[in-house]
Amino acid sequence: MDDSAEEIARDVLAVGRIDAVPTLLQVLCESTGMGFAAVARVTAGTWTACAVRDEIQFGLKPGGQLEVASTLCTEVRTSRTPIVIGHASTDSRYWTHHTPRIFNIESYVSVPIILANGDYFGNLCAIDRRPAKVSGSHIVSMFNLFAQLIALQLDEERKREQVRTALLDERAAGELREQFIAILGHDLRNPLAAVSACGRLLQIKATDPVLSNIALRINTNVKRMSALIDDVLDFARARLGGGIGVQFEEVDDIAIALSDVVAELKDAHPDREIHCRIDTDWRVRCDRGRVQQLASNLLANALTHGSRQGSVRFTATSSNGTLVLEVWNDGDPIPPDSIAKIFGPFWRGSSTAKRGGIGLGLHICSQIVKAHNGHLRVTSTKENGTTFNACLPVGVAPVMRECYASSQLLIDQRSAHLSKNVSELRE
Repeated sequence: MDDSAEEIARDVLAVGRIDAVPTLLQVLCESTGMGFAAVARVTAGTWTACAVRDEIQFGLKPGGQLEVASTLCTEVRTSRTPIVIGHASTDSRYWTHHTPRIFNIESYVSVPIILANGDYFGNLCAIDRRPAKVSGSHIVSMFNLFAQLIALQLDEERKREQVRTALLDERAAGELREQFIAILGHDLRNPLAAVSACGRLLQIKATDPVLSNIALRINTNVKRMSALIDDVLDFARARLGGGIGVQFEEVDDIAIALSDVVAELKDAHPDREIHCRIDTDWRVRCDRGRVQQLASNLLANALTHGSRQGSVRFTATSSNGTLVLEVWNDGDPIPPDSIAKIFGPFWRGSSTAKRGGIGLGLHICSQIVKAHNGHLRVTSTKENGTTFNACLPVGVAPVMRECYASSQLLIDQRSAHLSKNVSELRE
């Protein structure tokens, strides 16, 4: 045990919190006729009283200390066996011992208090200036039983202290995570918003095609940075709260919501071909924003890891109350030994490091699907390409098919508008 003042004070308080100790000391004194009993914390360097019953004005109180060399408790600590003296001045072994002479005592009993892990805590002891009949086996047994009871209570107290410490540590860690989230959510977003505003203003004001292209790149990278911040925030909140946050509601326009995502990805990748089929004629109960985030992450992943010259396919269908999102891309397949790791946090394949990203996109996807009680699977071969399939049991009731038609019209309109802008820039 540590002999620091903090550790000694902690153990004195721990013994003081054991309600049975005063009664045990009283029973020892009444049973033996001895006037002083104590629970002592004993190490190689210190002897400290943790609890005391003093009817002979010995003058020692809880927290009081004796010179360890002057006590018999050090011998008990070394041998881990009790010492029992009924009449020190006539005892052939102890009549010349310094401890009885220093403290002017005739009777003495001390037994070790040993914790469950084998650590020596100290002694349960009693003394008196008069001789006492303490040599009977029942007296030593009583002392030993009481010492074992105190050891059990100290073990429980230490376990409770460990739990209290763990709770405080967890609370501190939680506060640190909250601060981390606050920094991401506020301190990083503010300068990012300023960059975004400058990029939009430059895009509006610029008449030079080169400057317009620079503004477009600024806005594209701002969106990418914002998405990275969102992913880290989601990951931090999920770890802090035990899962990603979702807010369920009945959504009639899920087709339009998904169309917006596809159109946004087409805007960000005007040189890539994205084939889209959205056929969802069901009102769904889901978190609209999270489903959009799921679709966006899967599409972004396909665009990043698929062949630069190849196309990407996005399909959304619903039937029997299940919304199915499927994203396909060609290109190099995912290695078989990586399939099991791909949805883990911060996973990055051999090609990911070359194309940026921190490896949270697919993990966030898996957490969104899990929060909707669905499942997310991936198949990847050189012959058939890579397909991510997310099934979400979110259906409530059919809705008008005009929703699908409107979503397809929106995609076509935005694609036509984008093509026109790209043509103008090239000219």
